[in-house]
Amino acid sequence: MNRKIKIGIIGTGGIAHAHMRAYQQFADVEIVGGADLIHGKARTFFDQYGLQSVPAFDSAAELIKNIAMDGVSINTYNTTHAEYSIMALEAGLHVQCEKPMSYTLQEAVDMVKAARKANRMLTIGFQTRYHYLRQKVDEMIGTGILGKIYYTQSGGGRRRGIPGGSFTEAAKAGFGCLGDIGCYSIDECLHALGYPRPLTVSAVATDHFGKNPRYWHDAAHFDVDDFSVAFVRLEDDLTYVFKQSWAMHANSLGDTLWLGTDGGLMVCNNLDQAGNSSPVVYYTDVNGHPTDSTINVNFNKPPRVMDDFTAKVRAYCDAIRDGLPAPIPGEEILVNQAICDGIYRSSKLKCEVEINIPPV
Repeated sequence: MNRKIKIGIIGTGGIAHAHMRAYQQFADVEIVGGADLIHGKARTFFDQYGLQSVPAFDSAAELIKNIAMDGVSINTYNTTHAEYSIMALEAGLHVQCEKPMSYTLQEAVDMVKAARKANRMLTIGFQTRYHYLRQKVDEMIGTGILGKIYYTQSGGGRRRGIPGGSFTEAAKAGFGCLGDIGCYSIDECLHALGYPRPLTVSAVATDHFGKNPRYWHDAAHFDVDDFSVAFVRLEDDLTYVFKQSWAMHANSLGDTLWLGTDGGLMVCNNLDQAGNSSPVVYYTDVNGHPTDSTINVNFNKPPRVMDDFTAKVRAYCDAIRDGLPAPIPGEEILVNQAICDGIYRSSKLKCEVEINIPPV
């Protein structure tokens, strides 16, 4: 591609600012248009970044119809991700869609089908894939040092961290903490294992804090989960225990862990007072003796060129420019979405449910 990559932005709310700041760092990218369903919001957004000449519209359909683009960033409400992604793909555009991929599993399937039919890229916005500690852990697990992995769990969570805006409205967000930060946990645990196929899930999602005015100022309108836990059975006798929270009376739901027949790997989910990365501990036997090793993942860490979010956007642009596969393909995150979908179904039905991913 011997010209600038032309990008449109659909949805100009909070997360769109991170996309814009990233795109404006790249000399080979041109923002050529944008849209937001709130009248005048897109115009104000572009003016804020000195882009007064960039066309702004009140609908994605108008943007796509009137502006020639190579791709778009979808930054709309979670429950509209599928609608706008499919619209853009069917118009022949590449798509970077923010997480979570969609609300329902069927929506995610439809997005993948649309990308394949249009022969266009669909990549999903998991910038955590570009975190250095995360990449080093993935590499260690990929060497096979843990043997056959039979168990993984996510931990972390927020003691107090209910976000504002549309995050707490089911009609817009679909999910609560599950879709906001829980999908990151699922990706961290299962991407390292090649995203094994989920079979069943038994889950509970609650809203004890969001609906309590002692803890949330708009409790009367809170209608999503602020805490979710699940027991997920996956193929090849693998077990995944999922835990996530926006609010709780604890500082953590535990550590992130992978257990294998030859070793275990733990990411301790606590930062020191300086905010440094969590330590990684490797557990194994040496000459018959249980042995623990703290791994300094930052040893010989190269100078940081760009932050995780900017790296995500750069990878998308490179894929457009060079005709590369999607950096974080929809086919892969489809499994993530299937688990999120299963967690909500199980919680509502109060029983274990099967996860059946339709063919794409």
